[in-house]
Amino acid sequence: MLTYQDCVALCDLTEAEIRAIAEHEHLPYIVAAELGSYLVHSAEGTPMIRRMILDDLNIARERGDKRREAELKLTLLHFIETHPTNRPA
Repeated sequence: MLTYQDCVALCDLTEAEIRAIAEHEHLPYIVAAELGSYLVHSAEGTPMIRRMILDDLNIARERGDKRREAELKLTLLHFIETHPTNRPA
């Protein structure tokens, strides 16, 4: 049986990136890990993950949640650095 940690290790995303997908899509973390794994391995999906993180960041900014905003900025930075095809044009 696979654990959540096993799924995280297999999906090429960090827990913070999975958390952002879960937050954006209103999904349990394990389902977000599965979705994220599918998206990160497709050319069309990786920009979608970037957009999800940006959307979450903007929502945190709008509600004045500085801590979550900072977390998401770091998550976005890491995602762009580790998935270079996600760099904006």
